[in-house]
Amino acid sequence: MTSNDTSVSRRSLLKAAGGAAASASVAGYVDTGSAEDVQQGDGQQGGGTLTYARGNDSGTLDPQNTTSGEDVKVTNQIYDRLIEFEPGQSSLIEGLATEWSLDGQQATVTMREGATFHNGDECTVDDFIATYRRFTDSNYEYYPGDEYVSSYGPFTLGNWVSGVEKNGDYEMTIQLEQRYAPFLRNLAMFASSVLSERAIQERGTDLSTNPMGTGPFVFENWDTGNQRIRLSANQNYWGQVPSVNEVVFTAIGSNTTRAQTLVSGGANIIDGLGAQAAQIVDQSQNAELLEKQGINIGYLAFNMARVEAFRDKRVRKAISYAINTEAIVNTIFRGIAVQASQPIPSNVFGYNEELDPYPHDPQQAQQLLNDAGYGDGFTFELATFQNPRAYNPSPIQAAQTVKSNLEQVGVTVNINQQPFNPFLNYTSSGKHDACFLGWMTDNADPDNFYYALLHPGISQDQVPQGQDWVSWDTEGLNTLDVAAWANTDFMDVTEQAQRTYNRQERADLYRQAAEIAHEEVPWVFMDHAKELRGIGPNVENFVVAPIGGPFLKQVSLSN
Repeated sequence: MTSNDTSVSRRSLLKAAGGAAASASVAGYVDTGSAEDVQQGDGQQGGGTLTYARGNDSGTLDPQNTTSGEDVKVTNQIYDRLIEFEPGQSSLIEGLATEWSLDGQQATVTMREGATFHNGDECTVDDFIATYRRFTDSNYEYYPGDEYVSSYGPFTLGNWVSGVEKNGDYEMTIQLEQRYAPFLRNLAMFASSVLSERAIQERGTDLSTNPMGTGPFVFENWDTGNQRIRLSANQNYWGQVPSVNEVVFTAIGSNTTRAQTLVSGGANIIDGLGAQAAQIVDQSQNAELLEKQGINIGYLAFNMARVEAFRDKRVRKAISYAINTEAIVNTIFRGIAVQASQPIPSNVFGYNEELDPYPHDPQQAQQLLNDAGYGDGFTFELATFQNPRAYNPSPIQAAQTVKSNLEQVGVTVNINQQPFNPFLNYTSSGKHDACFLGWMTDNADPDNFYYALLHPGISQDQVPQGQDWVSWDTEGLNTLDVAAWANTDFMDVTEQAQRTYNRQERADLYRQAAEIAHEEVPWVFMDHAKELRGIGPNVENFVVAPIGGPFLKQVSLSN
């Protein structure tokens, strides 16, 4: 995914200069760091091994090579970012930066002195510059290649940053290509994790299996055969030293088996809970069920570039009417989710309260198919992941319901279920006809849904006239836009919202974007789910975090 003007020379403009960065702010929008935001000093070292059980193993431990939340659960323990999220909240607090500001097309950052990587090297501006270049600059000597760098590179930093001006070891000015309201929040996203310049130069793409950051935990080993990753506490951490000696991430594919493992004492924390597994935890005397409103979306995306029928809005609407999302939410997800009407949930600003979910109306669906010339039906593949996700805790059952619903209006669905990591590769390369997918926000900003998932990441003049989709070989296509949707009205509104620093004006623009998405239906909007976690009786100080987590550095185990 690229910006409207993506010349490499501008993105790789890295200047060294003297002087201190000026401090400024954007009225009504920008969060500004404070020295009181982060608890520092020597943490009380407790002990023990914290076992975190999840539905799937990691695919990589390089934050610049992934779009998977499973990978991020681990890398968030190993790496820090310039700015962090308050555990369990969406407010910004200090990380490797102690001060920051945004004014127009310029962000200034003061980095923390004394924070060290796991090899003992101090983290400085040079490390951030190397991180930025490795992620976005194809002319950088250590750029690992377009096939390696994830689609997060452009929409996190690459599309927006024109250069970084070094003003000493701990001061820098980041020049932006345009006014870009979410930028400070982008610096807190997992994809902005700060890497070691030395590790980049010495290890290259080995960071996928041998990561090194400044974070509270140090990578020890990865037993891929048993799907187990072991981390140890970083005794030299710049912040509060973790209370546990080590963390072990383990994968247990079955929801119910994972819940039973928690209840029997084989794990301390579990996630990826469906309704049945949540009930097992909730009814147990040996575990506790925690829940919090999520910041996510689950959807079925139509690949318009691959299936001709999906290019007709009437067909997309027909499928939206035919699928009983209310039954999926109430019967399969059983109360842990609500129906969706738009890309963002109600706890994100810019939510449009005037929009309702598409009702289950097979008669209306059949009429629309008739009008579109598909009254006799057609066939498509529905690709789905097998393992539970927060936004779709029972994907196979949900896919079977979709298949059954569409059979009633003459549409045949062939379900293609895959493990999560191969599935992500499959959909990001456009091989699917339609697919289940979802999104757990990276920064709690509406741009992280609207632009990241539904903007093709190209300029409007790259969209063929009279067409609202583009082919998968379009240069610069955002591969997170798995519908290959390219509606220029939608693109215009979301681009305006990015450049607008007034929060109310931005909210109004996103309400307009929601109306367009609801009417044009690039997705079947399925659900917004709660974030559910199960914890054992000896787990203390764990918070459910819809964004930026899990925060395991503050967790302790009682005797």
